[in-house]
Amino acid sequence: MEWKGRRKSGNVEDRRGSRGGGLAIGGGLGGLIIILLFTFLGGNPMELLNGTSVDVPDNTVPYEETAEEHELAEFVSVVLADTEDVWSEVFEEQGMTYENPKLVLYTDVVQSACGTANSAVGPFYCPGDHKLYIDLSFYEELRDRFQAPGDFAMAYVVAHEVGHHVQTLLGTSQKVNALRSKLSETEFNKYSVRMELQADYFAGVWAHHEQEMNLLEEGDIEEAINAASAVGDDRIQKQARGYVVPDSFTHGTSEQRKRWFMKGFKSGTIEGGDTFNAANL
Repeated sequence: MEWKGRRKSGNVEDRRGSRGGGLAIGGGLGGLIIILLFTFLGGNPMELLNGTSVDVPDNTVPYEETAEEHELAEFVSVVLADTEDVWSEVFEEQGMTYENPKLVLYTDVVQSACGTANSAVGPFYCPGDHKLYIDLSFYEELRDRFQAPGDFAMAYVVAHEVGHHVQTLLGTSQKVNALRSKLSETEFNKYSVRMELQADYFAGVWAHHEQEMNLLEEGDIEEAINAASAVGDDRIQKQARGYVVPDSFTHGTSEQRKRWFMKGFKSGTIEGGDTFNAANL
């Protein structure tokens, strides 16, 4: 992706080095795969562990970023700026106004309107404060643990979380969340899958417009597809358990995630992403 020297978003909130007081979700990296099974690329981390917590000191320590972290922080800022431009245009075409989200960079632990989370939950979007949360160390997890290297793999992560913000602005998130108390966990999981696949579709819509602006490089779309496949429920469950449990899927299979991203990439419009009425996911 062509990004160096281009506009960076003014909506990045850098909290690296800060540690929010109170309780943090999770119990360390040992449960990373299980946690990511629910939260990676869109889940609400406060819904996962039902009170499992660790004490977090309330302090701020000086943070010194590495050269690699500095470049990655600039990269995700450019990606966020591009999503602002693309979705502002798409919303305007629909007679709507796009509200830019904020991207929070943090290390280890962060406080959001959805609760306090540690970096083991992976990137997430909180509809309560319209913010995306990313610990940049996740790039290493994406590259090494999930075997999804490349800058556009990380761009896909950001674009997917922005997709959840688009859903919030459209009212989709609120409608789906209202069903949570009315359905069994298995039934609600089906809606969660459709929600996540739509966010993948919206990530593809963004990539479509990036291509139209001649900002993509050779191999970028393959990197995004590889990342989408790497975080499919079936693939993660197979790696973590050795078998899959389809009724527990919350994000969709590797094949579904790739396919809906590509549908958005080919379409470039909001209209083609109605996963909730799709007969075949």
